[in-house]
Amino acid sequence: MSSFTDPLVVTPLPDGRRWKLVEPFRYHVGSYPSDTVLFVPKGFVTDFASVPRLFWNILPPWGRYGKAAVLHDFCYRNVICSRHRCDRLFLEAMKVLKVPFWKRQVMYWAVRCFGFWAYHKER
Repeated sequence: MSSFTDPLVVTPLPDGRRWKLVEPFRYHVGSYPSDTVLFVPKGFVTDFASVPRLFWNILPPWGRYGKAAVLHDFCYRNVICSRHRCDRLFLEAMKVLKVPFWKRQVMYWAVRCFGFWAYHKER
C-alpha cells in the first residue's frame, strides 16, 4: 500500500491562508519502498484543501487529509502527471490517511468537477 514517510511540518504565511513547508516530505506510490516516490520540497507553499468558506464547518481546509491536499497541490502546480492521475493520487492518499469514505468521495468529486481551472492555471 502507498504511504507517507515523513511528517508534514508547515508554518503559516502572513496572509493567514497559505502555509509553507518547513521540511520536505515524501509519498511512496505503491508498496513501501517504492520505485515511484513523490517528493514535496521544503519551501513549497500550499493552501491545503481549497474548500469554499461556506463548507468549512463540514470540510475545513485542513484535517486528516492535510498531507493528501498538499500532495495534490504539488501535483497540480508542477503538472507532475495528468489531472485525472493527480486526482486519483489525492483519493488514494486520503485512503492511506484513513479519511472517512464519504469525505474522500466528496473531496475527490469536488476536484474532478471543479479542479479544471486550478490545474490548467499552472500550465
